[in-house]
Amino acid sequence: MSAAHSEPTPPMNGSVVSNGGPEHRPSTPASTETSPRRPAPGVRLVVQVPCLNEEETIGLVLSSIPRQIDGVAEILVLIIDDGSTDRTVEVAKSHGVTHFVRHARNRGLGRSFHDGVQRALELGADIVVNTDGDNQYPQERIGDLVQPILRGEAEIVIADRQVHLVEHFSRTKKALQKFGSGVVNRAAGTKLPDAASGFRAYSRDSLMLLNTITRFSYCMETIIQAGNKKLKIVSIPIVTNPKTRESRLFGSMREHMMKSAGAIIRSYIMYKPYAIFSFFAAIFGLVGAFFFARYGILLLAGDRGGHLQSILVGAVSLIVAFLSVIIGITADLIRTNRMLIEDTLEHTKKMRFGRINEYVPLDESYGVGLDGGAVPLVTQRARAPR
Repeated sequence: MSAAHSEPTPPMNGSVVSNGGPEHRPSTPASTETSPRRPAPGVRLVVQVPCLNEEETIGLVLSSIPRQIDGVAEILVLIIDDGSTDRTVEVAKSHGVTHFVRHARNRGLGRSFHDGVQRALELGADIVVNTDGDNQYPQERIGDLVQPILRGEAEIVIADRQVHLVEHFSRTKKALQKFGSGVVNRAAGTKLPDAASGFRAYSRDSLMLLNTITRFSYCMETIIQAGNKKLKIVSIPIVTNPKTRESRLFGSMREHMMKSAGAIIRSYIMYKPYAIFSFFAAIFGLVGAFFFARYGILLLAGDRGGHLQSILVGAVSLIVAFLSVIIGITADLIRTNRMLIEDTLEHTKKMRFGRINEYVPLDESYGVGLDGGAVPLVTQRARAPR
């Protein structure tokens, strides 16, 4: 269960705003505390930091987050406490942060990202930057990370860790990272050098379109979704900080590979099921045709040995091919239904997190004003000439 706090306090150093209350209220879900819609005089940046027992490093992370960025009016810091049992929250509060999303127990990086994004949108974020609580990433590069979005050149920016330069990565890990990025790029139609990097910036509009499902990690899934939804993604090179601890996301490289592969396959099937099942249908169809052709050739050659094996394997293969076609059609219909549901979710998010003059409610009691915003029809009728 997650909770968030939202009592306003004065701005810190004129640029970092921290709102919240000193007391954790676990019974209140984060999704129920929404900030009022605002006209947004400037760009508001929310830097979210997922944490799990990061009391030794969270201070370094918070102290290195920029206080001012060109083109950004406000910078807010949001801590996602994913079931920490140490003093992570206390250390964060001592650094002036009071925006929190709290999980009573560990729920995974994917869920932490999801809940953090929901809270950031409630806070009126125009851009959301995700970094890690272990100080792996250089937070001082956040300004560079958001510039392509501010210039309108991209909707998502992913930091390229330049894996080949990371000293504590073994050759095997470097090779696997490169291979994994290649697989993700093929599934998403992108050309990103480091798809597994968690140091990212998202525009508000891109977050309206992305819907994460995987609870292990959001990294691969969001790229595949964004690629298939034709969002513009760019990379900027960075140099990571020295290693502070072992990863808590997975226990071994094998576990990481299995979970990442599952997330990639699941995301790919969501958007291109016909490609997967057409492949299986073609393979099994060719195998079935081969064995039946073999059986026919042997009969024509005068071999009357029966060859029950060829008939059996051929029949089973053709049945599997037919089932693959049927499953592919069903999966494609589900994909179409998912697209319609995502359209509804997009409208729901815009109504929930939208700002004044940004979204016109689908309600007969509202009309469109001269500035394109929503205006009550009662007001329009009152101003109409008689």
